Amino acid sequence: MRYLLPVLFLFSQLATAQYYSDPELLPRTPEGVWVDSIYNKMTFDERVGQLFMVAAYSNKDTAHTNSLERLIEDYHIGGLIFFQGGPGRQANLTNRFQSKSKVPLFIGIDAEWGLAMRLDSVPRFPWNMTLGAIKDLKLIERVGREYGKQSRRMGIHFNFAPVLDINTNPRNPIIGNRSFGEDKHKVTERALALMTGVQRQGVFATGKHFPGHGDTETDSHHTLPTVNFSKERLNDVEFYPYRKLFDAGLASVMVAHLNVPALDPRENFPSSISYNVVTNVLQKELGFDGLIFTDALNMKGASDFKQPGDIDLEAFLAGNDILLFAENVPWALEKICVAYQDTIITEDRLAHSVKKILRYKYRAGLDRYIPVKTKDLVRDLNSPENRALQYTLYENAITVLKNNNNILPIKNLPGERIAYVKLGDDDSTPFLNILQNYTEITEIKEKNIDTLMLKLEPFTTVIVGFHKADGAWKNHEFKYDELRKIDTIAKRKKIIVDIFAKPYSMLPLSSIPNIDGLIMSYQNTDVSQVVSGGLIFGASEAKGTLPVSIVPYFGVGDGLPTQRLSRLGFTAPENVGMDSRKLTNIDVIAARAINEQMTPGLQVLVARHGKVIYHKSFGYHTYDQRTPVSNSDIYDVASLTKITATLPNIMQLYDQSVLSMDTKLGRMLDIFANTDKKNIEFKDLMTHQAGLQAWIPFYKATLDASNMPSTAIYSKSFQPGFTSQVSENLYIKDG
Repeated sequence: MRYLLPVLFLFSQLATAQYYSDPELLPRTPEGVWVDSIYNKMTFDERVGQLFMVAAYSNKDTAHTNSLERLIEDYHIGGLIFFQGGPGRQANLTNRFQSKSKVPLFIGIDAEWGLAMRLDSVPRFPWNMTLGAIKDLKLIERVGREYGKQSRRMGIHFNFAPVLDINTNPRNPIIGNRSFGEDKHKVTERALALMTGVQRQGVFATGKHFPGHGDTETDSHHTLPTVNFSKERLNDVEFYPYRKLFDAGLASVMVAHLNVPALDPRENFPSSISYNVVTNVLQKELGFDGLIFTDALNMKGASDFKQPGDIDLEAFLAGNDILLFAENVPWALEKICVAYQDTIITEDRLAHSVKKILRYKYRAGLDRYIPVKTKDLVRDLNSPENRALQYTLYENAITVLKNNNNILPIKNLPGERIAYVKLGDDDSTPFLNILQNYTEITEIKEKNIDTLMLKLEPFTTVIVGFHKADGAWKNHEFKYDELRKIDTIAKRKKIIVDIFAKPYSMLPLSSIPNIDGLIMSYQNTDVSQVVSGGLIFGASEAKGTLPVSIVPYFGVGDGLPTQRLSRLGFTAPENVGMDSRKLTNIDVIAARAINEQMTPGLQVLVARHGKVIYHKSFGYHTYDQRTPVSNSDIYDVASLTKITATLPNIMQLYDQSVLSMDTKLGRMLDIFANTDKKNIEFKDLMTHQAGLQAWIPFYKATLDASNMPSTAIYSKSFQPGFTSQVSENLYIKDG
């Protein structure tokens, strides 16, 4: 018997292997039963309709909505890919369209950096190029997890990400920031982490753009790009990430519109409609058995080759399962019907794709479809945890490429006079505000180079910020006069250049050898500006590495560590274990204090673990309401003593149950036990209601008979023995 059990186990394993590999046995599974039951009830037109995923917009008019309803009801399309709009509008349309469909629709979205790539009112995550600078792959997986959670909350089943293109061409007009970089290993590691995060949330990831769009100089939206690599090179580089992600369970692939002579010798023949590319290479050679999408069939790389309908038929014959962004579904369906009648398309070929689509619909839970819940949708998508993650991502991505003489971080603040010069066409306000939190920074605005240099003459260090609009396809290049300014400043001053644009913007920067500090901050977001400004002054250290090479200066993986100093940085409350929702109560308390005239105005700063997590100002300096309180206002030390000294000690004793707000002063401090202050309660003491003298003018003891500063205690100039400055032209005696 002990020998029979292993044999029975082996037999059961072999039977199971046959059970799952033999299509005839598939109906024994719940998935197979559902797929076959749906397929067998379908008419021919309903089966063909499943092949189409049509473009949908939630920012268009009723004519657009009605046209989609007609395609759903009359032509039985299988899915929608949503583009521009808003989360609430899209969710309502999704529910409406799903209610019209006999078989629940696939919902897809091109959201390579989260839903904000397409929708308003949602958090925007960094581009892949920025993520490519991050060494901690767990962070990339967290990003993928958030993409998946966002998509699932919106009723989306496919996120057409990650981009697997290896961007080896700096002049690539369409991939660029959408790629994780130019090294196949680093791209693969990050794409795999992102895919894992997405798919663990029950959303399908899509690797793109097969066979590889990373080394092109034209955009397939407008023309057909050519990839002139050998089959050996494609196998070694472009296919590398696909193999790794296939092994890890990638659900789907998008095939690009590319001319790849090594894979199909026909002149200017799009890879998306090539049988050799889609079937022989992708499915047979690389062994991919998931869903295969075409890239959008309205793109010129495909639509210039054949007319709508014809291009759809060719794409299906090539081996694609889903025809994305079909321009004319009725005509395409007619073309496929004729091809079926002429036995160009067999029943087996049609069933192969349609049943595969139905299997993935089952895996997406569409056998038990539930409408999208619209209540609190925007709030759920904009969780504080997403905001907190932005800080963590930029803290790990921002890259220091030059640090001559350890100019970063700036340490000797009293010995520095620092100027700030802004270049670029986008906002730099958050960056300048953060810089000015650490020391006095003077912004110099001047177009003329000679006048600019005259104005910079008194300063020891110049920080230059290059700020470009945060659009993945926008121009991030320096203008000629901006390059001249950097070059001129770098020859005469200590200079720190901080680039809030894509790495390739550095290519024409010939003054790199003369630059003392060079920081790549990748994107011009408010968070990147805050984090980068703190790094310059040592609130955080540099951790990122360059994802692409900038010949001849920098290579992939370059990045210098910097020192972290004991200076406060800025982050989101969740990153230090606090709840941003609870901190909003401060606003209510501040408003009440001003409304009830407890104070004309106030400034509140909350910090924990070396990070400022809340900093707001309310009201005015005085009750006449002439000067608003701002975050740059400085309060005298006496006003802060209770907050920075007494309050933390009382909070600690309160947590230890040593005292309560009703505890009397005489009980805690023996010195007051026999005085008229012994019955003062801590709640009165802390709320300025104890009746104590408001202030004691200790300085009067340092004045002479004529009420002027005593020469025995003060000096009008800095000199040995008098080194601590009290005010302008007044120094107090040491010791």
